Parts: sequence; structure tokens; C-alpha cells
Amino acid sequence: MTATSTQKPQRTLGYHLRDLRERLRAYPGLDYLVLRIAIFSLIGIGVLMAFSSSMATSLSETDSPWSAALRQCVLVIAGLIVFWIGLRMSPRTLRALVPWFLGLSILLLILVLVPGIGTGRAEVGSQSWIMLPGGVAFQPSEFARVAVGMYGASALADKTHRSMRLTDPFMMYSIIAGIMFVLIVAQGDLGMGVSFALIVVFTLVFAGVDWRVPTVVGVFGAIGMVTVFLAGGFRSHRFHTYFDALRGNIEDTQGTGFQAYQGFLSLADGGFWGVGLGQSRAKWFYLPEAKNDFVFAIIGEELGLWGGALVIGLFAVLGYFGLRAATRAQDQFQSLLAATLAVGVVVQAFINIGYVIGVLPVTGIQLPMISAGGTAAVITIGSMGLLCNVARHEPLQVSAMQNFGRPLFDRLFFIPEPTPPNERRGGAHRAPREGKEATRSQRAHRDRPQRHVERSREERFGRAVTGRSARSQAPQGEPRREYRREYRRGERR
Repeated sequence: MTATSTQKPQRTLGYHLRDLRERLRAYPGLDYLVLRIAIFSLIGIGVLMAFSSSMATSLSETDSPWSAALRQCVLVIAGLIVFWIGLRMSPRTLRALVPWFLGLSILLLILVLVPGIGTGRAEVGSQSWIMLPGGVAFQPSEFARVAVGMYGASALADKTHRSMRLTDPFMMYSIIAGIMFVLIVAQGDLGMGVSFALIVVFTLVFAGVDWRVPTVVGVFGAIGMVTVFLAGGFRSHRFHTYFDALRGNIEDTQGTGFQAYQGFLSLADGGFWGVGLGQSRAKWFYLPEAKNDFVFAIIGEELGLWGGALVIGLFAVLGYFGLRAATRAQDQFQSLLAATLAVGVVVQAFINIGYVIGVLPVTGIQLPMISAGGTAAVITIGSMGLLCNVARHEPLQVSAMQNFGRPLFDRLFFIPEPTPPNERRGGAHRAPREGKEATRSQRAHRDRPQRHVERSREERFGRAVTGRSARSQAPQGEPRREYRREYRRGERR
């Protein structure tokens, strides 16, 4: 007896990869999950490198090799608390707090310029910090970077650039951002000024501004860079060192090019596999700012090429899924907020990595969530909580939580279920009051006769699919005057 056998189609590796891609695309909480994995991985690498890169400076300043690392752990814990608060906050409450954040950031930028309050001019050449109790240095420009992105997302959401008048939201945002930029440059921190300007430009681009505006900003920025290059001084020497490094010839290895040269040596010593975690030689006072600005050089030395590639890959994943969450956000405010926060962190990271490997001039911008610093870690980690907040408020994610419950992470940390955009809750989400305090349009909507809702669009407006005259299709038995009045009302809508 013979039987016909059906052969199953051969499933190749490409088939399985395509199937995995489709499954991942259909998973509603993918952005929220991957963003948390990338953020917590970068935070973990930062804590690990804080223990490794700060041993030498801790021993020279205190009796313990772990004092700087433990201080960084405290700041990371504080940042995670701010992350948790930002993750719990509703979008409506966050948008209501934006003006307060903006005003506080401008006030701090002014205070840091006051003699006796701002510090750092003698140590690093820029008066950019305010010393807090306990020896913690607070940098207002870091807070201003996040505040201006939040303000841009709130002010430019659902707006169109129409004119160059001062009342135009785009012009108002540009003026306020320009004032903040001048205050940052007045501190002497050109690198932070460049990072701040890039966030403003990206916010305008994401909001749909005319392409000529970023072009003009870029031209003026290039003119400013050329002016700094030709003016002489410390920053001009850094530009000269940068161009020498591009040619592979750093002449002043003991002067202005010392830090960049030692960074190159650290990366070269690491090779592919690295010398081992904690075995760096550059951190023993050969490489200045090994735990802050040049921590990526220590990563390359101890963990090798694969360690550096891992960090770059995590930032790339953070940027991709941050922009992906922006395209799937509930409204344009959350979309602009997610795009600005994601691009701001990624641009800052690649500027830092760029000057460590020699493709950009040294600016002093830290590596987000990895460099050991003051309150910059708290602010950056807290802003990532806002980014994850946008991801968990995606419509598909909200629907999945309503049907299948909250993820384990949300249940463990008491994060409430997000509210759908068409539902209102008490408190800040209370619906407008009706009656005497209701506006004229709200009372008109409340008092509108029910027949306006029940009748179809063709009956209300007198428009048929065939395109015949509206007035010739007046319903029989209804006074013509009443129908004309309703027809005009429908046209005005």
C-alpha cells in the first residue's frame, strides 16, 4: 500500500529571522521593554566603570579606593528615584509642570553667573556649577537641556510655523531658547552650548519648522566655530590639536594635546579583548578626567573593542526605539518629547565618543549615564524616565495592559496603569465643569438638540454623494427657512 506524503517546506534561517521580526513588531510593549533594558544596561556599565576608573583618585583624596564610586552609586540611586517619579507621572500633569521647569532652569542659569554662587572657573575654565550641601556639584545647564526640550514639545505640539511674528509659537520658542543659549555660553562652557543648540534645532525640525531656519542656525554656528578657531586662546589650541590628531600628528603631547594623546594610547592598549576589568594603567594619573570626560577610553582599554562596541550599540538601540516610541505616541506633545529626549542623549553620547577617538574636538561633554559626575547623572536618568513614560502610553501598550494586566516591572514598583487618551480621571484629568462656569462653546455643545446627532451628515448638511445642489435636497415637510439656517450652520462647521 502506498501513501502520499506531504513534504513540509524547508524553513531557512531567513524564514526564522523574518518570523521573529514580525513577532517583535506585533508585540505591543516592545518599545517600553527595550528602552528599559538599554537604559539599565548603560547605568550598570556606568556604575561598574565608576568603581574601576575612580580608584586612583579616591586613594589620593581619601583612605578608601571606593569613596568616589560609592558617591556615584548614591547619585545613581537618586536618579532612579527621579526615573520612577517620571515614569508614574501622567502626560497631562507633566505638560502642566513644563512652565515651572522652564522658569526654574532660567533662574538657575542666571544664579550660576553670580559671583560667590557659581564655581568652576578656576578649575576647568567655566563657571557652570552650583555647590550643594555635601559637596555635590549641580550643573544648571544640564537641567536646562531637558527643560528646553520639554518646553519645545509643549509649545510646538500641534502648531504650524506660519509667520515670523513674535506671537508665533516657533518664534517665541526660538527667542527663549536663544536667551538660555547666551546664558550658557556666558558661563564659558562652549561644549554644553553646542549640545544645547543641537537639542533646540532638533526640536524645531521634529516640530515641522521650515528647513531654512535650521540652515541659518547651522551657518551661524559654523561662523562661530571659525571665529573661535581664529581668535586664539585655550579653545583655539584645542581645535589645532584636533586637526593635528586627524593627520595623525600631535606635536604638543605634553601640553594642550596631552589628554587626547593619552586617550589614544588607552584605546590602543586595549586592543580587541582589553587588558581586563580594573587593570587599566591610564587611570593611574596618566589620563586626566579618566572617570568623567574620558571614561570611554578606560572602557576601550579594559574591555577592548567589544566593550566599546557594546556601549555604542546600546546608545544606538536607545535612539532607535526612542524615535520608534515617538512615532507611536498618543499625541504630538509626547511624540516631540520622546524624540527630543532620545536624540539629545544619543547626540551627547556620540559627541563624547567622537572626541575620545579623535574625530571631534574635545568639548568636555560627559558620556550620559556612564561618566561619574555630579547631578548630571540624576537629571539624565530622570529624563529617561520621561522617555519610558511616553513608550508605556502608546495606544497599543495601553490596550495590552487593559486586556492582560500590567507588566511585572510595573507591578513590582507600583506604577499605575496608564489612562487611555479618551478617558478622564479626577484631579488634573477632571472634565470641564458645566453650568455657569462652562464656556460658551461647551454650553452650546451641551444644549445642542439630539436630532443633530441622530441625523446623518447628508441630512444635516444637505450634501449627497452625487454632488447635486444642497438646497434642492431639502427634506420634505420641513420649513425651508429652518433648513437654510441649519445648512449655513453646517457650512460654518
